[in-house]
Amino acid sequence: MNIQDSINLEGKVAIITGASKGIGESIALAMGKAGARVVISSRKQEALNETADRLRRENIVVLAIAANAGNVDDLQNLVNRSVEHFDGIDIIVNNAAANPVFGPVEDVEAWAFAKIMDVNVKGPFELARLALPHMKKRGGGAIINISSIGGISPEPQLGIYSVSKAALISLTKVMAKEWGSYGIRANVICPGLIKTKFSEALWSNDQVMQHMLSKQPVARVGTPEEIAALALFLATPAAGFSTGSVFMADGGYTI
Repeated sequence: MNIQDSINLEGKVAIITGASKGIGESIALAMGKAGARVVISSRKQEALNETADRLRRENIVVLAIAANAGNVDDLQNLVNRSVEHFDGIDIIVNNAAANPVFGPVEDVEAWAFAKIMDVNVKGPFELARLALPHMKKRGGGAIINISSIGGISPEPQLGIYSVSKAALISLTKVMAKEWGSYGIRANVICPGLIKTKFSEALWSNDQVMQHMLSKQPVARVGTPEEIAALALFLATPAAGFSTGSVFMADGGYTI
């Protein structure tokens, strides 16, 4: 295999959730630059349209479809419209996530627990399940789930979020084991502290930053582009022998 040629997504169709900004937008940019046609999704169409415009300025073919990752009907519409527009699906990136609470688990109300699980676990399951027949028809594909270091070791004040991300890691392994015979690979990325709007409550807190960076061999906050580069690798033939794997991208925090 020529390694340079294998980092190529020409002719592929990628759906990326949570893609209006941050890690999701960076993944869409990286995959689009590698030749994929990308479908970007998040809850608000206006924000998606702005992101789509930025991607088109990079000569990327993009379709923007608003969808709530915790709503099955929205996900079905996302899959249907993607297939109608691009005639197939090859790559799923489950990046959308929710965490409406910050504090001890005893303070988490039922609505918050349900929202976290719906978006962070049920959403990735449903989107992958709905896309499965179309991926099988294409002869296989790649599923990339974005978890968190909290899925390996629960993060302080983020207990239920951490539980959901641990479940996503297990779900990824199940997908890899059960769908490998269809030519579908499933892998999971566990970012550490990445400088995005979603994690601003952490990286803008001096006490949290001091604690985390004191434990990291790479003593800085990560970037969305660094997660995108890993996701791109996992989507391409270069990662053809990797499935069911958990990739840490945390500056060494979990060592």
